[in-house]
Amino acid sequence: MNFIMRIIVTSIIAFGLSYILTGVHIDSFWAAIIFAIVLAILNAILRPIFIILTLPITLFTFGLFLFVINAALILLTAEFVKGFRVDGFWWALLFSLLLSIITSVLYREDRSNKEQSR
Repeated sequence: MNFIMRIIVTSIIAFGLSYILTGVHIDSFWAAIIFAIVLAILNAILRPIFIILTLPITLFTFGLFLFVINAALILLTAEFVKGFRVDGFWWALLFSLLLSIITSVLYREDRSNKEQSR
């Protein structure tokens, strides 16, 4: 159930960001849901592989290269999902940063509510 809620929250945020950012285009809310599912799958499978393969450059840049990996995963997701387009790398980078920040703030609030109820 938690996975489904995360997918829905991520798709709502992504759909909202597509209205704010002119370089990110999501055609419908269903495309946003499919985007969130594909992104979750790619994050689970490819992200650890990318991190291991780029470990030296990630260490050299003090972890800032992880932003590039996030943007690459957004661009890769755009290749798989019809109805989701990104105009370039910099839009993907900005979109991934905002998506990460907003979702982490919302999930952190969810965790603090669970801890208070204990």
